[in-house]
Amino acid sequence: MTGNACSPGLAAALAAGTVVLDGGLSNQLESAGHDLSDALWSARLLAERPDAITEAHLAYFLAGASVAITASYQATFEGFAQRGIGRAEAARLLALSVRLAREAAGRAREAGVRRPLWVAASAGPYGAMLADGSEYRGRYGLGVAELERFHRPRLEVLAAAGPDVLALETVPDADEAVALLRAVRGLGVPAWLSYTVDGPRTRAGQPLEEAFALAAEADEVIAVGVNCCAPRDVGPAVEIAARVTGKPVVAYPNSGESWDAGARAWDGRTTFGAGQVTAWRARGARLIGGCCRVGPESIASIARALETGTA
Repeated sequence: MTGNACSPGLAAALAAGTVVLDGGLSNQLESAGHDLSDALWSARLLAERPDAITEAHLAYFLAGASVAITASYQATFEGFAQRGIGRAEAARLLALSVRLAREAAGRAREAGVRRPLWVAASAGPYGAMLADGSEYRGRYGLGVAELERFHRPRLEVLAAAGPDVLALETVPDADEAVALLRAVRGLGVPAWLSYTVDGPRTRAGQPLEEAFALAAEADEVIAVGVNCCAPRDVGPAVEIAARVTGKPVVAYPNSGESWDAGARAWDGRTTFGAGQVTAWRARGARLIGGCCRVGPESIASIARALETGTA
């Protein structure tokens, strides 16, 4: 399924060229005045202000993004249960995250956007549910089988909602990647796998050559790469991912600021600029955007840089 019935699939688009991702959903919501300070983060608004999520997606489509990543990163059955939300309602909210992105694509069409638009259903790591910053560490004390049992039910719900692709994102640990790759088998929806990294290693410390190799033979995976990392780490990681897997590479780093999990705040300065993306494309990146603290203005600059070859 695509946002435009006449548009090619995302895998075909990546084979033909470069596709622009959106930026950080949470910072766009916060800039609109929404409080995301609780454990559900942007997923809380699925229940309380779904219209705000649609507006945030629309801002990125209008800025030049061709892919919207849904508000389901931190949406899990377990996380919703902690807020007294039962499984049936949690499943409805997960599916709603896909529908809201579709609605934004439709509104972008009404506003005159003619390029193909796609929806990526976000599935964050186990650590995102814990809401304690452990997605930047990995090593939760759980085995692969336990992690697969955690991920599979919500991936089934997200896949059934009809996204174009599943975004297995901000994965800190190669063991969790194994679990996710098992969990997406047979769902009938392609996926991308992106790690959060620290230099040439996953956040859990595994060499990226080994981590990326896990996806090389996974038919479900149409792109592999990195997100939610420092911009300086993207270029080398993209090169490794392309060399090891032979697949299109996805790259969407943070602004360069650092997340303080204790203070639940960002610290430092921005080091991500649109001028970097053409170098990433030269190294193999085909699906390029931004993650935390990268807003619509930056996505517009990225889109222009990729279209013209300059910043």
